[in-house]
Amino acid sequence: MEKLNLLNYIDGEWVGDALEKIEVTDPATGNVIGSVPNGGEDETKQAIEAAHRALPMWSKMTASDRADILRQYFNIILKHKDELAEIMTLENGKPLKESLGEVAYAASFIEWFAEEGKRVYGRIVPGKREDHRIQVIKQPVGVVAAITPWNFPAAMITRKLAPALASGCTFIVKPPEQTPLTALKLMEYAEQAGIPKGVVNVVCGNPESFTNVIMADMRVRKITFTGSTEVGRLLMKKSAEHIKKISLELGGHAPVIVCDDADLDKAVEMIMASKFRNSGQTCVCANRLYVQAGIYDTFVEKMTAEVKKLKYGNGFDSDVEVGPLIDKDGYEKVERQVKDAIEKGAKCLVGGEGQADDQKGTYFFAPTLLANMNEDMEMMHIETFGPIAPIQKYETDEEAIRLANDTPYGLAAYFYTQDVSRGTKIAEGLDYGIVGWNDGIPSTAQAPFGGTKQSGLGREGGKEGIEEYLETKYISLSL
Repeated sequence: MEKLNLLNYIDGEWVGDALEKIEVTDPATGNVIGSVPNGGEDETKQAIEAAHRALPMWSKMTASDRADILRQYFNIILKHKDELAEIMTLENGKPLKESLGEVAYAASFIEWFAEEGKRVYGRIVPGKREDHRIQVIKQPVGVVAAITPWNFPAAMITRKLAPALASGCTFIVKPPEQTPLTALKLMEYAEQAGIPKGVVNVVCGNPESFTNVIMADMRVRKITFTGSTEVGRLLMKKSAEHIKKISLELGGHAPVIVCDDADLDKAVEMIMASKFRNSGQTCVCANRLYVQAGIYDTFVEKMTAEVKKLKYGNGFDSDVEVGPLIDKDGYEKVERQVKDAIEKGAKCLVGGEGQADDQKGTYFFAPTLLANMNEDMEMMHIETFGPIAPIQKYETDEEAIRLANDTPYGLAAYFYTQDVSRGTKIAEGLDYGIVGWNDGIPSTAQAPFGGTKQSGLGREGGKEGIEEYLETKYISLSL
């Protein structure tokens, strides 16, 4: 593929050619694959003005008319799935088959919310007098600004954009510096679908400049962010000045409990899919494995066999299942945590080493399995974001739930048991927004995605997802 030198998309125009450029590199090779404008405060202000100007027209369209456009958008994304997946693998590094899966996942939010927008219902409430009527209606919150992460360059945009547009809001997104090309391609498809100018806008560039402008402008009524808890905390503080509506999908540290009555083959299969997807760089992937003592040795043996089969390398190689880590910081964190665990008594059964090339800027870490883990190891308390599966033994369900909940995060948790009574108690005892019961990949457009505690506020997906972009208005009528 030729280098993609793309421009910002503001008010239906491709702009920013004269700006300084941000180079985008392939994390598997270090090669420059394209560039985007380094936008700042002026570009962000232009995007806000465009979104504000487009809001009355877009919000007054019928939900059905908006759905028709979104449905066209869905079809165009799928038509170009190969192109979008290739771009995603180039700038993110994930295996091509994973990128194709993400395109389908990203498109599913467009499809789901195109229809869900038609089901934004109000209600009539009995009045307090014979001549009194109470009407409750839902209206779009207004201009929405989104900040999205690099690990899912398409899906983390559409999961926000789709409900915003379906509800009648207009939208501005700042994609990450590592993976902006996917975002801009999505805007090309939006333009082809007939989404009116100003309704969707992309500003690539300095995150601080973007944030300062959207937080200071009262016309931006909602902020939605996926990323680290540290950044989410700062955004929440800034949003307080103008009381902006805010949704935060933040860090996680997902535990996995494997009970002694689990179907071990199924558990291993699902854990492998969860743990090593996107090289372990997902906020809901399996981070800590707690396995009951009676099946510990058997489980470790089965996991060892499967992890040994994994090949890591360039995501364009057909047999590669684990791609590179996104950057040096991510690599050094993984390396440090593995070293810490081994020094404190963990046994490395597979992997344990990486390949770093600072000159090229490429960082690979071998799929790794660690046994004999304990609570003193950093990896059991701090999210890894890498292809490392650490296993700790436990005795009772109560102990497993305590260990699983011993974290400030509460995004996703998983457990495996065939016993419905036992499983119900574990599911209700886990302090997490998402719980996978015999399921390692629970994310889907029709279900509410989000966490508790320091993993964030609000939900994305499902009927709850569109509520985040709506305001409730009460009309009191005296006849």
